[in-house]
Amino acid sequence: MEKDFSELVEYLDKKFTSLENRFFSLESKVENLQETKADKSDVNNLMNAVDAYAKKADTYFQEMVMLSHKVDRHERWFQQVASKLDIKLEY
Repeated sequence: MEKDFSELVEYLDKKFTSLENRFFSLESKVENLQETKADKSDVNNLMNAVDAYAKKADTYFQEMVMLSHKVDRHERWFQQVASKLDIKLEY
């Protein structure tokens, strides 16, 4: 009994070709990923940007603390004036 395996060979050939194409596609994606990885200058640029943002944020928070103290001081003064004038302030 001699069987014809040509259909099986053709089917397997298509499957292996498909797998080979997917493998080479993944391989090229890995190569592209290696080409776009960050180098030392990119990391330094990022660190400088983060440092600049941190400085601006620190300055902003300091200004907010100063503003809060100023508002508290004004509220105390309003309370003092209201107590001298015998006025009840409602919030």
